[in-house]
Amino acid sequence: MTTHHPRQFPIILITGTPGTGKTLHSQLVQQEMSESEIPMKHLNIGDVVKEQGFHEGWDEEWKCWIVDEERLLDYLEGVVNPENGPSQTGFILDHHDPSLFPERWVDLAVVLICDNSVLHERLTARNYPPNKITENVTAEIMQTCLSETRESYDEEIIVELQSMGQVDNEVEENVERIVEWIGQWRKDRLEGKHD
Repeated sequence: MTTHHPRQFPIILITGTPGTGKTLHSQLVQQEMSESEIPMKHLNIGDVVKEQGFHEGWDEEWKCWIVDEERLLDYLEGVVNPENGPSQTGFILDHHDPSLFPERWVDLAVVLICDNSVLHERLTARNYPPNKITENVTAEIMQTCLSETRESYDEEIIVELQSMGQVDNEVEENVERIVEWIGQWRKDRLEGKHD
């Protein structure tokens, strides 16, 4: 099912290695937007996979669900692009794999970047197993999420934001930047300034 209704509200992807702050940023953007006239719904893709059963079982070694991408994307297509007309809300897609989503869905791709030592501390605090910590810190060192985002989307819609948690107001400034972008996107659509 692929429909092509012009969107009234944007779809934002917030991606990054696990532990970089995707969910925190997503929740804060949704909260900020709830106070405006631009409704945005946070979709934590890991939660959607668990709640809707879009997986093929549990991977004991890596302590994660094995995602059934086809079923997940079929479901999400109906959510972000309903058959009966444009969605009445925008969406914040919160996921570590930027290449999962069709390019046509994403209006802004935000990649959160974090220092390796800070990331290691965060993942340790989450009680990640050592192999998963090593995998994720290595992914951050190799800039895997950033590279995959660049391979998946036009450079003009990609924004890299630091998410170290060591600078006052860093998260708030990141959220404000995303909120401003959403407001401009909506204003441009209302004024007919879009592709």
